[in-house]
Amino acid sequence: MWNSILHSGLAGSFMSFPHVPPDADALRQAGAKAAIYGIPFDSTSISRTGANYGPRGMREVSCQFLTYNATLDFDVADALAPVDCGDCDLALANPAVTFERAKADLLEILRAGALPVTLGGDHSVTIPAAWAVREHVADPGLVLIDTHLDTAPDVGGEELNHCCPITRAVDAGFDPARMVLIGMSGWMNPRTEIEYCRERGIRVIWLEEIWKKGTAWAVAEAVKVARDGSDGVYLTFDVDSLDAAHGAATCCPTPGGLTSREAIELVRGVAAGGLLGVDVVEVAPSLEATPATSLMGVRIAVEAMAFHAGASV
Repeated sequence: MWNSILHSGLAGSFMSFPHVPPDADALRQAGAKAAIYGIPFDSTSISRTGANYGPRGMREVSCQFLTYNATLDFDVADALAPVDCGDCDLALANPAVTFERAKADLLEILRAGALPVTLGGDHSVTIPAAWAVREHVADPGLVLIDTHLDTAPDVGGEELNHCCPITRAVDAGFDPARMVLIGMSGWMNPRTEIEYCRERGIRVIWLEEIWKKGTAWAVAEAVKVARDGSDGVYLTFDVDSLDAAHGAATCCPTPGGLTSREAIELVRGVAAGGLLGVDVVEVAPSLEATPATSLMGVRIAVEAMAFHAGASV
C-alpha cells in the first residue's frame, strides 16, 4: 500500500541546509533565521500541471549554488543559518485540508522568528502562506511579481485556486491599499480581475511600464505602497512572470515577460529592508528538457533571502 506521495518529501535538502522540522522550538534551538518549506501541490491548476514537482526540482538543482556570493561578499548561511523544513503533509486533491496543515507549519516558522521561504506548487500555495502571515501580524503588505493579476473571486465556484491568491489574501485581512502587482501582461488577464483591482485600489504595475521606466522605478513604487506604515512585506514570485525564453517550465508560459535580470533586480529591491515571507511558485520541471526554470526558481529564493538579510550591491 502506498503510504506517501511519490514526488513529496526530502530527497536531499535545499542547498544542503540541515533538516529541521517545522516546529518553533526546534527552529529556535537550531538558530534558524530562514526556513525552506515545500508545498508540492498543483491540484488547482487550470492549465498545464507539473508544479507538484517544483520543490523537489528546485532542491535537486540547488546544489549548483553556493551560499556565498563573491560579487556581494555576502554569505546567506552566515547571515541566516537557514534550514530545510521539508514538505507539507499533503491531503491529495484536497486544498482545504492541505492548506490548513501548511498554515500551521508556516506559523511555527514565523513564531520561531525565521523567514518562511515557500517552494510551490501552483500559486494556490500562497493562500495558506497569506493566512499564516496575517495571523502573525496585523497589517502586512504584499508584493506579487507575476504575469497574472490572480484576483479571480473563484474558478468554477472553487475559491482555493491558483487564480485566487490575491483575492484570498484580501479576504484574510490584507489591506488592498498595501498591495502591489508587478509585471502584469495585458493579454493574459480578464476584465473581471482588473476591475477587482480598480474597485479596491490595488496598485498594478504593467510590463510596459517596466519597459519604459525600469525596475528601479517599479521597486520604488512597490516599496512606497506595500512597506510604508505596514508591518512588513510578503513577496510572492510566480515564474510565469518571466519571458517564456527564461521560464518555459511553468503552467502558463509568458511570451514577452520579464527577463531574468529584471526579475532579480525586482526581487532584490523588494526584499531589501526585510520580508515577512517569500514564495516561489509554478516551477514545473517536467515541462522542459533542461533545469533552466528550476535554476531560476532557486536563484530567486536565494536572492530574496540574501537581500532580506542585508546584502547590497
